[in-house]
Amino acid sequence: MALACPCGSEETYRACCRPYLMGEREAPDASALMRSRYTAYVRQAEPYLLRTWHPSTRPAALGLGGRTWIGLDVRDVTVDPRDPDHATVTFTAQWRDDAGLPGSMRETSRFLKEAGNWLYVDGEVS
Repeated sequence: MALACPCGSEETYRACCRPYLMGEREAPDASALMRSRYTAYVRQAEPYLLRTWHPSTRPAALGLGGRTWIGLDVRDVTVDPRDPDHATVTFTAQWRDDAGLPGSMRETSRFLKEAGNWLYVDGEVS
């Protein structure tokens, strides 16, 4: 049985986010990039997260431990009609910490398309 993609797309991982994480394809839009980045957090794929982070805000490394990501709900995707190379994605992600306690975060992430590729710039967590 094929594994469902962690991003919640209802596709298999192989058909959905795997090609992005493996560098076989680039995400075609900000929503696909955000979903693939969530999947990268689930799979602790730090190289992909850093590669898809805009250089102006990219950290040197990430601390990926401490949470098990268990769900994603994309709430809104907005592309600036005056500048289609800028987009925001608002989502809620659920997790369990090392003690098994649940938690969630809501973020509005900003994305920028540069040289034909979408990159995560930053986000506002609420």
